[in-house]
Amino acid sequence: MQISQLEQTLNQGGYEKTFSYLYGDKSRSQKERYLTAIKSFHHIFAQDEEIELYSAPGRTEVCGNHTDHQHGRVMAAGVDLDVIAVASKNTENIIRIQSEGYPLDEIDLSDLSVKESEKNTAAALIRGVAAKFQALGIGIGGFNAYTTSNVLKGSGLSSSAAFEVLVGVILNDLWGEGKLTSVQIAQIGQYAENVHFGKPSGLMDQTASAVGGFVTIDFQDPGNPIVEQVKVDFASSGYKLCIVDTGGSHADLTGDYATIPEEMGSVAAVFGKKVLREVPPDKFYKNLAKVRAACSDRAVLRAFHFFADNDRVPEEQKALEEKNYRSFLDLVIESGRSSYMYLQNVYPCSTPQEQGLSLALAISERILKGQGAWRVHGGGFAGTIQCFVPEALLEAYQTAIEAVFGAGTCHILSIRPVGGVHITENLI
Repeated sequence: MQISQLEQTLNQGGYEKTFSYLYGDKSRSQKERYLTAIKSFHHIFAQDEEIELYSAPGRTEVCGNHTDHQHGRVMAAGVDLDVIAVASKNTENIIRIQSEGYPLDEIDLSDLSVKESEKNTAAALIRGVAAKFQALGIGIGGFNAYTTSNVLKGSGLSSSAAFEVLVGVILNDLWGEGKLTSVQIAQIGQYAENVHFGKPSGLMDQTASAVGGFVTIDFQDPGNPIVEQVKVDFASSGYKLCIVDTGGSHADLTGDYATIPEEMGSVAAVFGKKVLREVPPDKFYKNLAKVRAACSDRAVLRAFHFFADNDRVPEEQKALEEKNYRSFLDLVIESGRSSYMYLQNVYPCSTPQEQGLSLALAISERILKGQGAWRVHGGGFAGTIQCFVPEALLEAYQTAIEAVFGAGTCHILSIRPVGGVHITENLI
């Protein structure tokens, strides 16, 4: 669509239904957000007139903490914070992405090999997504894009996965003839993060961002994960989802994250397997002495966590679908305690004096005990916790937690019904 035509349509309220569908009670601020992004795009890429809009949400993990990379089950959901893009095709075989607040990334599609110098950069993610498209035989080509994000970095809401999904959605729409499914786009994002970016992540983050809504994902066959929408109207539950940002950074935690799949894998290897999902739980429990002789105690404890949290996912799904919210909340608390005691990803063992997540969990338990739920959120070690707060306690909880961690650190979110999408006036 022509820039002037799109701006006119936005100003006349043409996208109101789409924004309401995607953003709920935050929809009123979206028109100006998209108009500002269009102006920024036009300032940078002045020659481009035909543009399209795209969006990919952040995600919240609800159950299955660090189970995905062991081919386990998870429950996750897309949220109403997202990365958006204004994009236009070019004929130069170059992808240029200007992300707000960052230098321009420029990727020549004639060379999609892994670049050691790009590790841990957005350029690596862009190159990796394009490389996987090409390897799958899906058409690729150049485009110019401006992106802006309100997905909190280091929040456990997976801003990097949302960016990967966004790049995949743009390529799929502009050059791939829409051939790829949401799950395939998620798998491409994981490839980019693992191989080009250099982070050993599972597939949950990308799948939740690409698919959206409340979903359970069974990764027993990671090449064909079983994705199921959870039938729940959580908005009518009487609880609010809160993500509390404790201010910690994930910047130096790649090594801590890497030890989790490594140690879980070491337990699986005792039984001649690569991942824990391939090991029958009763066989693990019957052979604990053998496992302990071959692995560290922490690895054994992390396996305990995997088997228990893997079983909680269908239990939480059942509780939600039956509107048994007390049972659901109890399972959330169980999962959080397992992460704290057995998975041990609430603070790095190298810096025990810094325990923002532990403090936030202690405050939350004091206020919400018997009425809500609390747990570590996302990868852990720093960043955020997740709480389900009764609406009647929301103001008191937010006031108490922000008194410690600062104004604006308690984020009240809604669940987004769809994942990465090409934004159109008639999206619904």
